[in-house]
Amino acid sequence: MPKFGKKYQDALKLIDKNKLYDPADAVDLVKKTSTAKFDETIEVHVRLGVDPRHADQQVRGTVVLPHGTGKTRRVLVFAKGEKAKEAEAAGADFVGAEELAAKIEGGWLDFDVAIATPDMMGVVGKLGRILGPRGLMPNPKVGTVTFELEQAIKEVKAGKIEFRVDKTSIVHVPVGKASFDAAKLLENFQTFMEALLKAKPPAAKGQYLRSITIASTMGPGIKVNPVKAAGK
Repeated sequence: MPKFGKKYQDALKLIDKNKLYDPADAVDLVKKTSTAKFDETIEVHVRLGVDPRHADQQVRGTVVLPHGTGKTRRVLVFAKGEKAKEAEAAGADFVGAEELAAKIEGGWLDFDVAIATPDMMGVVGKLGRILGPRGLMPNPKVGTVTFELEQAIKEVKAGKIEFRVDKTSIVHVPVGKASFDAAKLLENFQTFMEALLKAKPPAAKGQYLRSITIASTMGPGIKVNPVKAAGK
């Protein structure tokens, strides 16, 4: 009995597992190997030459993908008064204060991004044990604790994503959908790589981009040449 299905096995035959592909060729190939009946997400996984156990080698940031991720993101905003009205006008899906915090404490988590005004962090801080592990905690470092709500909400809706190195030194991000044109996927990929390179910590020594893999949700991984991905 095969380990993978026939479609996966057929997709695997299109890939040279020993080859490092140029970004454009990798994007073309990931579209060809996306054969599921649903519109698969295209994901990029980058292994970095950093030790995330050290605070000075953390890699974290945000980037607005020019063509978005292909997913409608539900934005929750903690705000009061005029700022709550601003958030609603800017297209936030959920806006509130203590009542929203209570709802979350009760187990409700039907949103993708949480934004808060600085004066609301006393309320939001109590949700750290719930939101933190899920990557939903508002953070000033990534622009989700701000009084500039209109800008923050529109950036998220336009395709702003957050990236962060995990404990295995890998960054995982979505860069679009299989239905995207190859040119749009490539531009999203390049935009993310530029942001990742800018986020390189000064304490990181040696080769920063160790390996890069691009894959669809159900498809096999395709190795990308780190040198070409860095624009060299």
